[in-house]
Amino acid sequence: MFDVVGLGELLIDFTPSGLSTDGNELFEKNPGGAPANVLALLSKLGRKTAYIGKVGRDQFGIFLENTLKSCKVDTTNLVFSEEVNTTLAFVHLDDKGDRTFSFYRNPGADMLLSEDEIKYSLIKDAKIFHFGSVSMTHEPSRSATMKAVKYAKQNGILVSYDPNLRIPLWSNLEEAKTVISEGLCYTDLLKISEEELIFLTGENGLEAGSKRIRDTFGIDLIFITLGKRGCFYRIRDFTGCVPTYDVRTIDTTGAGDAFLGGMLYKIVENGVDLSHLTASDIELFVDFANAAGSMATVKKGAIPAMPSLNEVKECMDSVKKLII
Repeated sequence: MFDVVGLGELLIDFTPSGLSTDGNELFEKNPGGAPANVLALLSKLGRKTAYIGKVGRDQFGIFLENTLKSCKVDTTNLVFSEEVNTTLAFVHLDDKGDRTFSFYRNPGADMLLSEDEIKYSLIKDAKIFHFGSVSMTHEPSRSATMKAVKYAKQNGILVSYDPNLRIPLWSNLEEAKTVISEGLCYTDLLKISEEELIFLTGENGLEAGSKRIRDTFGIDLIFITLGKRGCFYRIRDFTGCVPTYDVRTIDTTGAGDAFLGGMLYKIVENGVDLSHLTASDIELFVDFANAAGSMATVKKGAIPAMPSLNEVKECMDSVKKLII
């Protein structure tokens, strides 16, 4: 049995890496893609994971396959496209390490995963199924993603969702809101950013926005990541905010994925049943997840920066909390 099976984009992040001798910006090739980042973190923490998705049969696709294998992520459902190349994303960092993206995906192989290419036995053999919305920006991967999500729900698998809104990838924002909201109908555990909360609910307040999502979609466990301000959580009618750790941030790429990977690690460790969790349990889980997310920012890239269990524990033991 797998602890977590994830479906979604797997791509190359080209991350800024200094200047050439002529003063031109250099970019370093790094493996990325939000669901894959989550799985990589979980595998590094010792959990059994499997990935479902599609890359091009090119040097980048082979590199990504080898990267997942090196992280001990199962790749039996990594599909190779013979016609379309692997998706590329160029990451642009500001002076605080915060990032924006430029995508080369017209189309990219991740968009072309079809329903009949999914090994549903992997999902049925999982404790948690995780997905995002990047795989739902276009067909046929949109339908494939939703079929996998519905299959997981029908088979009693806990469903984890990180919308991970990337505005440039959608043809229009109304379509994005509609499609992302469809995924919420099948979600048990939701991780979103503050900006995504406002986008989906129209609410500026964390309490009001998270309550609207709970009341509309019946999601009892919601995490809203707030960067340096930590994480707001809602478990049923209980809410709270947990501060994060004061580390020297270099690159925030993958930080939210590391947070979610840390959270899913604790959920699996606890036994997956969310109905027995208390607010006190969630406070401890968020603290661990915050440490995982923080440690992912002290190195460049996403998958290469995912911390080990010892690094997460060391952060919790020795790094001060960031109170804002």
